[in-house]
Amino acid sequence: MKILFPVTALLLFAFSCNNAGETKAGDSKAGTEEKQKFFPVTSFLKGEIFNLKKNGINPLKYTTVNDRTDSAWLKIEEIDDAVKEFLQPEIDTANLTAFFSEKSFFDQTINAVTFTYEAAGVLPDSIKLVNWDVYVDPDANRVKRIYMVKQQDKDTQLQLTWVTGKWCKITTIVTDEKGVSTVKKEEKITWDF
Repeated sequence: MKILFPVTALLLFAFSCNNAGETKAGDSKAGTEEKQKFFPVTSFLKGEIFNLKKNGINPLKYTTVNDRTDSAWLKIEEIDDAVKEFLQPEIDTANLTAFFSEKSFFDQTINAVTFTYEAAGVLPDSIKLVNWDVYVDPDANRVKRIYMVKQQDKDTQLQLTWVTGKWCKITTIVTDEKGVSTVKKEEKITWDF
């Protein structure tokens, strides 16, 4: 955990320094295209998983289906598989800048600088990622939470909420033929006891 804070602070510093000349994907200045600088969400999540494994804490997984919750210890080796849907595609400055745009603002109600990433146009069928948000504590200069949405297919959406150093939750939402959405399953994995 002592290593995570300086690494996160360094990433945030580098990220904020590179955002000064932000342009939208496809815009160009004097014939040269400037890329947007995205927060490296995938690397951050992999870093969180690495710290979890390094600390050797087996997380507890709560699975809720039809208002019934079951719990079981999750083997540390299974954490990658449990969140694999949100580790692809790689989210960083080198990927997805042609498809998504970034907006940032300070939200006083939750005391966080929020970076919101949304589609900049029509997405190719190969990209299941819909949008994501990164919430940064301005006082501690660290990521508080990450929220991601993926559209698995026409009727199924996955949502990830990752609270740094504490827990993550994957919510599966299905939409029926009438357009009514319901929560099919929630899986919460916690490691902060």
